[in-house]
Amino acid sequence: MVGRSQSDRNQLPLFLLRLLCLLPTGLPVRSGDFNRSTDNMTVRQGDTAILRCFVEDKSSKVAWLNRSGIIFAVDDKWSLDPRVELEKRSPFEYSLRIQKVDVSDEGPYICSVQTNQHTKTMQVYLIVQVPPKISNISADITVNEGSNVTLMCIAYGRPEPMITWRHLTPTARDFEGEEEFLEIQGITREQSGRYECKAANEVASADVKQVRVTVNYPPIITESNSNEATTGKQAILRCEASAVPAPDFEWYKDDTRSRRINSAQGLEIRNTGSRSVLMVANVTEEHYGNYTCVAANKLGITNTSLYLYKRVSPTKPMSSSERGSNVHYKFKVGPGTPIDNATSLAASLWLMANILLCLFCTC
Repeated sequence: MVGRSQSDRNQLPLFLLRLLCLLPTGLPVRSGDFNRSTDNMTVRQGDTAILRCFVEDKSSKVAWLNRSGIIFAVDDKWSLDPRVELEKRSPFEYSLRIQKVDVSDEGPYICSVQTNQHTKTMQVYLIVQVPPKISNISADITVNEGSNVTLMCIAYGRPEPMITWRHLTPTARDFEGEEEFLEIQGITREQSGRYECKAANEVASADVKQVRVTVNYPPIITESNSNEATTGKQAILRCEASAVPAPDFEWYKDDTRSRRINSAQGLEIRNTGSRSVLMVANVTEEHYGNYTCVAANKLGITNTSLYLYKRVSPTKPMSSSERGSNVHYKFKVGPGTPIDNATSLAASLWLMANILLCLFCTC
């Protein structure tokens, strides 16, 4: 056994020299003396690749090569890469195992088997697939209504990922095309919100990221409510405006800018986001009239008029019992007797009754 081992060591340089002569570039030679087969192996980045190779007998001399040179010659490892090892599950197997495969590992690998009768090569082309990954996307931006907007989404992967854009609205609109850049001409307030970029290929789940677009626009009054109140009671006037940035509110009395309302006048103004409320704790005669709500931000200003009316209590109708108790009949009518409407009506009825009675009696 020692002699044979020493003989193998003596033959190894000769084998390697012959191997290098036969395969000077790491690729199989085009010769009729060689049997060559080529297979493709697809592996996802980060996984382990096992390149299978089998020999016919134990005396075969085997080597693994790639474009960089010799990886293994028999059992001697020539590569310095710690991820690369031989896998031998049987005496006739001479497979190459590459752990944590990366893109740099892609390319042809050759298993060269030399026997006393012939030399055979088997080529495996390793294809490394990379899951999609968004490497760069636009930051959240704020623009004025009417501006042109360009959103960017850069992704990599193998195969090259498909990029799609989506505006995340209740209707979830998708944009046509597969572009890294999404261009919006003359953006409107309805086009504000979150935009989703999705990069997808068949290797793994899609990578998804979002960018928020804020669209500034001037205020518009969306709701205003006039009111009526009774003297001595509380009254409220409401005013709402839609705007970005949120509007600032001011209140004026009788459409006069010089009469700006403040809390010192017995009024209170409460502003919450897009709503402003004018509260009157104790209404007096001077509080009735026309009020102006003004909403403004850096892009514009708008206003609306509201009214505080005086509430008039309706007169309560008199019941029949009340009407009956308030009627006083005066039957004495003569000169100097004051006659009001009720008395006149009663007297007329009394005279008619007497006339009818006389007629019946005569008859």
